[in-house]
Amino acid sequence: MKAQEQLIQSEYSEIMQKSYIDYAMSVIIARALPDVRDGLKPVQRRTLYDMYELGIRYDRPYRKSARIVGDTMGKYHPHGDSSIYEALVVMSQDFKKELPLIDGHGNFGSIEGDGAAAMRYTEARLEKITQEVFLGDLDKDVVDFVPNFDETEKEPAVLPVRVPNLLVNGAEGIAVGMATSIPTHNLGEVIDGVIAYMKNPNISTAEMLEVIPGPDFPTGGIVINKDELLGIYSTGSGKIKLRGKVKVEDVKGGKKRVVITEIPYTMVGANIGKFLADVAALADKKDTTDITDISNQSSKEGIRIVIELKKGADTDNFCNLLYKKTRLEDTFGVNMLAVANGRPETMGIIPIIKHHVDFQYELATRKYTSLLAKEEEKREVQEGLIAACDVIDLIIEILRGSKDLKMAKGCLTQGITEGIRFKTKASEKDAKKLRFTERQATAILEMRLYKLIGLEIEALMKEHDKTLANIATYKDILENRSSMTKVIINDLKAVKKEYATPRRTHIDNVAEAVFEEKPIQEEDVVVLVDRFGYARVIDPATYERNQETAEDESKKIIFCKNIDRLCLFSSTGQLHTIKVLDLPFGKFRDKGAPIDNVSNFDSSKEEALFIEALPNIIGKPVFFASKKGMIKTVMGEEFDVARRSAAATKLSGSGDEVICVGILSGEDTVVLHSDKDYFLRLSADQVPLLHKTAAGNRGMKVAANEKLKDAFILSSGDEKKIKANGGEVSLSRLHIGKRDGRGTKR
Repeated sequence: MKAQEQLIQSEYSEIMQKSYIDYAMSVIIARALPDVRDGLKPVQRRTLYDMYELGIRYDRPYRKSARIVGDTMGKYHPHGDSSIYEALVVMSQDFKKELPLIDGHGNFGSIEGDGAAAMRYTEARLEKITQEVFLGDLDKDVVDFVPNFDETEKEPAVLPVRVPNLLVNGAEGIAVGMATSIPTHNLGEVIDGVIAYMKNPNISTAEMLEVIPGPDFPTGGIVINKDELLGIYSTGSGKIKLRGKVKVEDVKGGKKRVVITEIPYTMVGANIGKFLADVAALADKKDTTDITDISNQSSKEGIRIVIELKKGADTDNFCNLLYKKTRLEDTFGVNMLAVANGRPETMGIIPIIKHHVDFQYELATRKYTSLLAKEEEKREVQEGLIAACDVIDLIIEILRGSKDLKMAKGCLTQGITEGIRFKTKASEKDAKKLRFTERQATAILEMRLYKLIGLEIEALMKEHDKTLANIATYKDILENRSSMTKVIINDLKAVKKEYATPRRTHIDNVAEAVFEEKPIQEEDVVVLVDRFGYARVIDPATYERNQETAEDESKKIIFCKNIDRLCLFSSTGQLHTIKVLDLPFGKFRDKGAPIDNVSNFDSSKEEALFIEALPNIIGKPVFFASKKGMIKTVMGEEFDVARRSAAATKLSGSGDEVICVGILSGEDTVVLHSDKDYFLRLSADQVPLLHKTAAGNRGMKVAANEKLKDAFILSSGDEKKIKANGGEVSLSRLHIGKRDGRGTKR
C-alpha cells in the first residue's frame, strides 16, 4: 500500500519573497561586498589563499594564471573562471589599487583601457606585502576556517590582514539593491590613523582627517572639495570632486601647450579615449578655436596628454573649458558599504577603523594564545631534558634494562620498575621516584647522544631561558591591554616603514571653473543635406563656386545663419531641432555628419520628411498630410521650441503616419494621391489652419482598406508628372476639387 501523500500549500508570493531575499543576501554577503575586517570580497580572499596554499610566494617563480584560476575555481570559488581572473588582474594593477596584492608577469592591461591577455599567457605570484601582512599569521590559528562549497577543503572565513585594507585599496561592487564605492587611501596615513584611534578611541572625524586628509588615488590628481570631506567621512557617503593635474609649457614661436600629467581616478580605462574624443569634439563644435593638435604621449613612465594651442590662446580659460566640458574634472561617488558582523552597513571612517582595531585585538589574542601554548609545550620538553641530563646515567640504565619502549616509558613517567634489570638496588630505588610527563618522556627517548655534549647542554639552558622570557612576554600581552596595544602599534609602524609610499593625490579647496565663452560671430552659411542623411555646413562663397554640383548631390540646401536652428519633421509626427553650430563646418568635399548623431532623430524608426531653418518657416503655414487622409497647416511660430524633440502634429489613431510636410503659400495647390490611384487637387485656401495639437481635417475620402500614398505641393507654373496605374499623370492638369471629396481615379 502506498504511503499517504501529503500536500503542502504555500502562498506563491511568500515563496518568491523568501527566495529573492535568500538570493539577495547571497550576492551581498558572498560575492559583491567586501568584509570590513580584511577589505576583501570572497573571490579575492579565495584567490590569495589559493596562491598561498600553492606556494606561489614572492620569492619563488611565477606560475601560470590559468593554474591559479583553475585551482581556485575547483577548490573554493565555483562561479566561473572569468570572475576569478578579473579579480586576479585587478589586484595586480597599480593604477587601480593603492597597494597591489599580486605581482603580475605579462600583459595585465593598461591604464588606457587595454584588457589583460588571456590567463593562459600571463603569470603571477604573491607580492611580498601580501604574503607577510595579509597571510603571514594563517599558521597561528588566528582566524576560523570553514568548509568550502563541497566540504572537501577548508578555507579561511577572513584573512588576518594587519592593515585596514578596506581603506587602503578601497572597493567597488554592485549587489542587489545596494552598491559599494570606497576610494583608495595612502597606506602610511591610514596606519597613522589606526594608531591615533588606538591611542584615543574618542577621536573625532575632524581630528582623524588631520591624520588621513582624504583619498589618495593611484592616478594622483587633485581633490578640489576639501571642505566637503568631513561630511563624506562622517556619514560614509557623498561625492568627491576630482581634477587632473595640468601644466602649461611654452613652445617655439610664442605658442603654448597644455600637458595633462595626472588624470582623475574615474578616467582610468576607456575613459581616456573618450576624453581625447571629447577634446576633439570641442574643436569640431567650435566651442574653442584654440586647439591645433592633440596627442597622447603616455607611456609606462606615466600619463602625458598634450594639447597644442594657437598663439595668443588664453590657457587659463582653455583649462576651465576642459574642466567644464570634459571628464578632466569629475566626481567620485562615495558609498562606504561593507559587511560588518555578517550584515551590510554604510560606515564613516571612524567605524571602519574601529572594526579593524577590534579585529586586530582578536587576531593578537588568538595569535599570542597559540604562541603561548607552543612555548609552554617547549618549556615542558626543555625542563624534562634538563632534568634528564642530571640523571642521564640512571636513564641509560633504565633503557638498557628494559625489554621494550613501553616498559622504559612507563618507568620514566610513573616509576614502574617491574621487569627492568638494574645494576644496583639504589638505581631501582631512584627509578621509582621518576615522574616525567608523557611529552617529556617522549623527548628524552628521542634525544640524540650528541645532546649530552657540554656546549649542547649550555645551548639548551639558554634556549630554556629564552622560552621562559617568551612565556612571560606572551602572558603580559594577553593579560594587559596596554601591552597588546603596544605590540600592534609597533607592528603597524614596521609595516609603514617598509611599505608606505608618498601621497599622490593633492587635496585642496579650489574655486569652481568658470569658462568665458567667446561670443559667436553671426555669419551666413549654407547647409547641405545629402540623400543619405549626412549634413554639413559651408560658407556662401564655397557654395557659389560649387553651386551646380551642390544642387545635383544635395537633397536639401538651406540658406541660414550659423546661430540658427534647423527643424526636422519626421513621419512619426515629431519635430527634432538641430543647432547649425552642431554640424561640421568645413570644405565642400567633406562628408559631414549623420543627422542621427546631432539630434534625437532615429533613421531606423522614422523617416525625415522635411528640414528647414527655423527663421525660414516663421510666419509661414507648414502643411501636414497623413496616411488617413487628414490635412492641415500650422503656423511656423509654433515650432519655435527649446527642446530637442517635440510633437509637431497629432496623428489620428494607431497606424496613422505623416506622409508630407512642406511650406504652403496662398497661390499653391495640394494634390492628394491614394494607394488606389485616386487623385484630389485642392487650392491652398481649402486647407484648414489649425494648431499643432490638432489631428487636422479630412482632406480626401478614402475607403476602409485605402490610405494616402503621397501628397504634393504645387506652385504656380509647376509641371510635375508622376506614374500611376501604368500611365503618367500630370498633376498640374488635374481640376481643382473640394476638400473631403473622393477625387478622380486614374
